[in-house]
Amino acid sequence: MNWYKISNESAIPSPTMLVFPERIRENIRRMITIAGRPQRLWPHVKTHKLPQVVRMQLEAGIKRFKCATLSEAKMVADTGAADVLMAYPLYGPAVEQLFQLIQRYPGTRFSAIVDNAKHSGWLESAAKSHSIPLDVFLDLDVGMERTGIKPGPEALQLYQYMARSPWLHPRGLHIYDGHLHIPAREEREKACDACFAPVAEMIRELQSSGLRMEELICGGSPTFPIHAQHPERTLSPGTTLLWDVGYSDKFQDMDFLHAAVAFTRVVSKPGKNKLCLDLGHKAIASEMQPPRAAIFGIPEYELAVHSEEHMVIAFDGADNYSVGDCLYAIPRHICPTMALHSHVWAVERNRAVESWPVVARERAVSLGMAR
Repeated sequence: MNWYKISNESAIPSPTMLVFPERIRENIRRMITIAGRPQRLWPHVKTHKLPQVVRMQLEAGIKRFKCATLSEAKMVADTGAADVLMAYPLYGPAVEQLFQLIQRYPGTRFSAIVDNAKHSGWLESAAKSHSIPLDVFLDLDVGMERTGIKPGPEALQLYQYMARSPWLHPRGLHIYDGHLHIPAREEREKACDACFAPVAEMIRELQSSGLRMEELICGGSPTFPIHAQHPERTLSPGTTLLWDVGYSDKFQDMDFLHAAVAFTRVVSKPGKNKLCLDLGHKAIASEMQPPRAAIFGIPEYELAVHSEEHMVIAFDGADNYSVGDCLYAIPRHICPTMALHSHVWAVERNRAVESWPVVARERAVSLGMAR
């Protein structure tokens, strides 16, 4: 039987995601091999949002995690993480909730990112009101132009300001170069080095002014093996845990296993050489251009219709399939796909054996009173 197929198809509802723990463990092993040691890894949890995957990493010696939401932060703290970085800027009530997490989980170290003086002032005021100094990282924009401050004099001044504050503790720099999606490894490496050049200059200026930098957190999945060549850099891939067809097609220099598969059924046959699957927008990420999934056994197809609950595909040979047939697909973009599902199924030895709630799927988090 093919690795992705399950023997108990009739017992499993569709659409759903199947996850493969042994393949995830192998991806973790490969991540550690690239990094050299687990202590260099600070992986993102937004890809999977599952405590079971966090536990696999903890068992392998990975203790630190990046989060995009407070719900993810609570999940990894509940699981026993030593260090949590909120890699998304916190505003409004999220600032207060961060301090609730700090109080609730004294065994976990929490940090926030900062990219402007106004934000640092708000965090400083909140830290003072709670009498809890806050760990922060200066978020640098090296070309993504999403969040972050450009490396340079203004960034240096902000870091110096935070270093002087009794309520903010700057730990170092956070650099995300997620815009570097160049397929060729050599060209991607050149682009990565060019993006890092102003960061290196800023590090020299920080050091010459006597400021200590504890961590330099760099990159995502595409530049993970590039940053790994520099032993002073901490590495934060995420997609490498589950992998997807978007990355496996584009980055063929990276050897990771697909470890999450969409399970779907043929629900109708709307015309000659057409199948309607239950793999609509609500089941698979639809922000990417088609094809949005690679379907096992169907090398090429045309996406005829994609709506909330339906995916209609057209290809020669579709007439050989029947309604009720089960199909398996690798999503093009796994991170938002996982967030669409409240539960996934863990597969062991080609059998779906356990339903796992996607614990950190919700953005909001209910904390109640700090204990």
